[in-house]
Amino acid sequence: MAKMEVKTSLLDDMIGVGDMVLLEPLNEDSFINNLKKRFDHNEVYTYIGSVVISINPYRSLPIYTPEKVEEYRNRNFYELSPHIFALADEAYRSLRDQDKDQCILITGESGAGKTEASKLVMSYVAAVCGKGAEVNQVKEQLLQSNPVLEAFGNAKTARNDNSSRFGKYMDIEFDFKGDPLGGVISNYLLEKSRVVKQPRGERNFHIFYQILSGASEEFLCKLKLERDFSRYNYLGLDSARVNGVDDASNFRTVRNAMQIVGFMDHETQSVFEVVAAVLKLGNIEFKPESRANGLDESKIKDKNELKEICELTGIDQSVLERAFSFRTVEAKQEKVSTTLNVAQAYYARDALAKNLYSRLFSWLVTRINESIKAQTKVRKKVMGVLDIYGFEIFENADNSFEQFIINYCNEKLQQIFIELTLKEEQEEYIREGIEWTHIEYFNNAIICDLIENNQTGILAMLDEECLRPGTVTDDTFLEKLNQVCATHQHFESRMSKCSRFLNDTSLPHSCFRIQHYAGKVMYQVEGFVDKNNDLLYRDLSQAMWKANHSLIKALFPEGNPAKINLKRPPTAGSQFKASVATLMKNLQNKNPNYIRCIKPNEKKAADIFNEALVCHQIRYLGLLENVRVRRAGYAFRQAYEPCLERYKMLCRQTWPHWRGPARAGVEVLFNELRIPEEEFSFGRSKIFIRNPRTLFKLEDLRKQRLEDLATLIEKIYRGWKCRTRFLLMKRCQIVIASWYRRYAQQKRYQKIKSSAITVQSYIRGWKARKLLRELKHLKRCNEAATVIAAYWHGTQARRELRRLKDEARNKHAIAVIWAFWLGYKVRREYRKFFRANAGRKIYEFTLQRIMQKYFLEMKNKMPSLSPIDKTWPARPYLFLDSTHKELKRIFHLWRCKKYRDQFTDQQKLIYEEKLEASELFKDKKALYPASVGQPFQGAYLEISENPKYKKLTDAVDEKIIIAEVVNKINRANGKAASRIFLLTKNNVLLADQKSGTIKSEVPLGDVTKVSMSSQNDGFFAVHLKEGSEAASKGDFLLSSNHLIEMATKLYRTTLSQTKQKLNIEISDEFLVQFKHEKVCVKFIQGSQKNGNIPTCKRKNNRLLEVAVP
Repeated sequence: MAKMEVKTSLLDDMIGVGDMVLLEPLNEDSFINNLKKRFDHNEVYTYIGSVVISINPYRSLPIYTPEKVEEYRNRNFYELSPHIFALADEAYRSLRDQDKDQCILITGESGAGKTEASKLVMSYVAAVCGKGAEVNQVKEQLLQSNPVLEAFGNAKTARNDNSSRFGKYMDIEFDFKGDPLGGVISNYLLEKSRVVKQPRGERNFHIFYQILSGASEEFLCKLKLERDFSRYNYLGLDSARVNGVDDASNFRTVRNAMQIVGFMDHETQSVFEVVAAVLKLGNIEFKPESRANGLDESKIKDKNELKEICELTGIDQSVLERAFSFRTVEAKQEKVSTTLNVAQAYYARDALAKNLYSRLFSWLVTRINESIKAQTKVRKKVMGVLDIYGFEIFENADNSFEQFIINYCNEKLQQIFIELTLKEEQEEYIREGIEWTHIEYFNNAIICDLIENNQTGILAMLDEECLRPGTVTDDTFLEKLNQVCATHQHFESRMSKCSRFLNDTSLPHSCFRIQHYAGKVMYQVEGFVDKNNDLLYRDLSQAMWKANHSLIKALFPEGNPAKINLKRPPTAGSQFKASVATLMKNLQNKNPNYIRCIKPNEKKAADIFNEALVCHQIRYLGLLENVRVRRAGYAFRQAYEPCLERYKMLCRQTWPHWRGPARAGVEVLFNELRIPEEEFSFGRSKIFIRNPRTLFKLEDLRKQRLEDLATLIEKIYRGWKCRTRFLLMKRCQIVIASWYRRYAQQKRYQKIKSSAITVQSYIRGWKARKLLRELKHLKRCNEAATVIAAYWHGTQARRELRRLKDEARNKHAIAVIWAFWLGYKVRREYRKFFRANAGRKIYEFTLQRIMQKYFLEMKNKMPSLSPIDKTWPARPYLFLDSTHKELKRIFHLWRCKKYRDQFTDQQKLIYEEKLEASELFKDKKALYPASVGQPFQGAYLEISENPKYKKLTDAVDEKIIIAEVVNKINRANGKAASRIFLLTKNNVLLADQKSGTIKSEVPLGDVTKVSMSSQNDGFFAVHLKEGSEAASKGDFLLSSNHLIEMATKLYRTTLSQTKQKLNIEISDEFLVQFKHEKVCVKFIQGSQKNGNIPTCKRKNNRLLEVAVP
């Protein structure tokens, strides 16, 4: 390595001890003090080997951010400080890379943070696994299943505002890449007795309060509910509102989660209807009535609640009312109906409510499993997450059947925990080649056998007592326990024959006590038989099955009369025992990971650490025993590479770089440090250290060595820094000196240069002044000569000028005299001609002036250049009438020419076609005026761009002049069929509109005439040359919305190709050749059923009438 790689570690900057296996000395006080010290510094996670201890901080901590997820991603378990993310990452990487199925067991009492821990594990796995639309959908469904199950299975208790009242085990399934495929959820022992009764200070399940708080008024009206909690007997009022809990917001979250998981709208509606029915069942009250035979029976006080329940569930009111008042007992072929007294009626009501809610919860779990199950059949890797209730011990003998079952489950979990921990230790020692020594520990199998033995176990005795004929009570059950279990060392009872308990006044007569692995628990026997029976009268089951509500009917399949089973249903204890056995078998097939949750105080407050409460949880979780099991062999183990990397600075041979194998380096290191051989062992890939003191000794040596190295590094750094500063100052001095010397020389040079310039300037000035004086003297001499010459030349010029002026005046006088003489002679000769031509000259001059005025005025009165502007200035003089008209004509022709010069070739073609149409149809066809304002487009169908007409495009290799859909009139019945009309330079084609297949192709030379009516219709006939191939079937009778355009283009194209004008016949009657006969087409006026659409009808063999509106 080029340089030492520094990594954080579990041992770096420890607050207390991060791994309890390294705690020294190990006892209960030091264990608690270490937890308290870490808790006070917000270190809520601590290790026991690979087990994570989690203390609920009761507040948000900044240790679950996305940055923390990335920090723990793909890192060694002991590489960073203890965290739940480290355990989740270790489990996920073992599943992904080593193909080992994993399970994460989360235990602890209510309020210890088990549910939050399971959420953190699932959110971490969701964050580090693959991405993609399908993967994200699966992850979202898995995560959103939690809010649904929490709403229906969690409640506010005295110890926890969000206590899980059921056990949950989720198997998350992954593919070979580690991407989630789906999941399967199993639930255990929902506390359904909470539906009908809650202890003081606690609430019913969250969903009841969420519906009443968050549902809209319209939705509550549909469910026949009111928002007031006090209206419902099943809801405790003293804790209806919980600080910090927004039931309305949580209800919206639950509905959104149900939608994401995959619940349909009608399923969600059905679920809430069942919840509403359970809530309203508690409002049914009974009153006693005496019958004639002296027996008491019960009647419902107010039937309004019963009516609303029946409307919600679709049950006949009379059927449900009878089920609350009577009980039918079937034995073989006999049926006996007995009345129920008030107490029995209330029992039946509460039993129905509990069963209805419990079965609804089981249905929800099954429905969620259908949505989140893996959709592929490929082999899957599985990670299980178990969030189950912890050991429960209530004071004052309040422990009942539920606590007994919960504690039995925890006994089984403790048993498998010890077995798997020892198994993991043994497998690691064998894998590393370390000699295995047997570890003594308390085996709680004897307690599990006391509870679950099929012959003498407490559950077996309870089932036997429930099935026994005759009078069965809780006292008879306790008597049986005293007979069968009296000699068991972990069973205690006041009624037992064992003399050591006869004088124990702390044990009431109606209780028994079991010595669990976590301590002694006293159980109140009252209610054991009823809760184990979990009896629901068959009349109520049958009434539920008769409901028109599909969900309720599905929840009670035993109510079907066709499937009546007289066999007694399994008891609650036997069902839970079977479920626990299945769970244990499932866990034994997976690699376990443990999270032990601890509650620091009963107040649910932050920063409070109750040592007595924590001590009690440490005992019943068996954490000290877990540490002792881990330390029975070797307290610490580490791979050779990180061990050598961490401690190599303690040996000169390994520092700073070891070139050989890592194991050899560790051996050299430990030999150099003279650590006793009995304190460590070398495995195949790890070094094993027996005593934590040895590890702490290594840490102290490393800390001291790091300080020495830091001092050495600091010394070297300071020397380097001073040397660097000196060299820098030396270089700076040299640079400054050189710059100063250059500056001084520059200043001296500038001074000398300035002096030289001054001397030079004085000398140059003296020379210049001397030269100037000489030049001025020379200039004055030249100027004097010039002035004298100028004066002389001026005198000579003036003399010559006077001479020339005199000579010119003499010549001008002669010319003037001559001109006057000639003028006189001309005027005398002209006078005799002037009188004869004066009138005509004046007339011509006057006329010329009038014409000039006329044209100048016209210039300012000219109309616009628009050819359609017909205005023209008025004529000013009568003699200009013909001129005025000719000028108007010339101006109109000129502006028309200017307007035409603006047209493109395409516009000229369009106007030529319009002009042709005007000559053909103006004042002849009634349809023509409507076509004047419509431009001729030609291609009304984009045939070349439509793939449907590719075959037609390939068949026509000429330019298409017009393409439009027309109606071809059937010769037999006058009905129309859609055809594509194509006009090219040489042919007329008709094609099928749907397929594009060409039906007819006619050369333009075979078209002789086109006939049409003079009315406002689009019918026209195309007459073909007799004897031509195209005329074999006769002429074509067609109908088009662009008749004028089609006829004009056909006329012009025919004229262009054949040099002959096509005959256009316009008549309301004309003959059309159909095969070998001629038919008269006659156009008549008439009202139509179809509005303004002309219709065609065949009257007889010789007449076809077209009705035009």
